[in-house]
Amino acid sequence: MICAIVPAKNESGRIMTVLQNLALLPIDHIILITNGCRDSTVYQSLQLRIPKLQLIYFYEPLGIDVPRSIGAKVAQSLGSDVVVFVDGDMVGTFGKNLIELIDAVLVDKVDMALTNCYPLPPRHIEKCNPTFKWRSLLNQTLNLENKIQLSNPAHGPHAISKKLLNTISLQEFAIPPVTLSLAKIHNLKIAIGTTIPHYILGSSVKGSVHANKIIDTIVGDCIEAITVYEGKPRNRQWQNKSYVGYHAERRFDILDEFLTPV
Repeated sequence: MICAIVPAKNESGRIMTVLQNLALLPIDHIILITNGCRDSTVYQSLQLRIPKLQLIYFYEPLGIDVPRSIGAKVAQSLGSDVVVFVDGDMVGTFGKNLIELIDAVLVDKVDMALTNCYPLPPRHIEKCNPTFKWRSLLNQTLNLENKIQLSNPAHGPHAISKKLLNTISLQEFAIPPVTLSLAKIHNLKIAIGTTIPHYILGSSVKGSVHANKIIDTIVGDCIEAITVYEGKPRNRQWQNKSYVGYHAERRFDILDEFLTPV
């Protein structure tokens, strides 16, 4: 069983392309988690009438990455052997790459197959972005930098094995860099499964306010992931600054309710 998890919030005009691309691949089940949508994302998704599509609807926004945990729970209940994560705004044509991620898990027995979105060294302006610094620092801390470079489950599609799905607490998928730390702690196999330059992903371009909040979110997630790996109390602070970003909007209360057995 191969499942794809697609989080989507207000992706009208993009979600149809994402789902149509996935429908062409040898994926058994597509789990679409729509949350906080105030546009036609749900309508457009259902109009496609894709037999292997399961749509899970939340009226309220779940917050960044929380839908990954929701999808992981559904995939686990289906007995998935491979789970692929693809964001609902990624309209790029990279089906071949998704197959490579799946094969990395099925054939090469990788537990977390990542995408290398920066096959070339980042340009000078990109190096100034704190996310590069902290992704690099996290991977150095995990002794993985030479193996996965700047790759991180927060950026680009990635695939995980059933072993990883059943090893890591489902709540942790809501903070992707933490899943990387936990995979390392549990001695799971982590590797680059494919290469997709960032610009090919086709992700939507948003304003500077969003960009700054995303930077703070990713930096905070990486700081938290480092504390988890080092066995320290979780925090998101560095040099007297707390990197919150969108973390405060993550609805762990809704997630916990969804994950709690009835």
